[in-house]
Amino acid sequence: MLENVIQNKNFAKLMQKSIENLIVHFFEEEQNFGILCKIEEISFNPPLPESIDGEFRPLTLFFLAGYTFETARIEKEMLIFEAGFGSDNFGSVVSVSLLSIMQIIVDETPVLINLAPNQEVEEIVKKNEMDEAGVENSMASFLSNPENSKFLK
Repeated sequence: MLENVIQNKNFAKLMQKSIENLIVHFFEEEQNFGILCKIEEISFNPPLPESIDGEFRPLTLFFLAGYTFETARIEKEMLIFEAGFGSDNFGSVVSVSLLSIMQIIVDETPVLINLAPNQEVEEIVKKNEMDEAGVENSMASFLSNPENSKFLK
């Protein structure tokens, strides 16, 4: 049952909008916050050196404070911010899709937990459309066999 809820395209859109609204609220209130994301779903421009990139864990927490917070913005359903990494403070622009943010954290407390799958809304829509088409095709196949009429009342 939970899977039906979280796989729903409208749920994913609602979750994405909630993430966006909360981040915008924090921008307006000048409230620093952290985001927990899967590192594989984040892009860095310029790419980080391997010595830095290899140090990230699969789930990585970024704190948006100071300069990083000041540069943060939302563009086209992406949270974008500048950050420095490693002992040399290697600068890079970080881009993360809103739906791939798993948690938003303030003062070590999660204030939002994203239960939508870490895939784009369009992918969820396509999956739902394929599922609906599959049910229709299965029913059509079932009904086309005269032997199956005994199962219908």
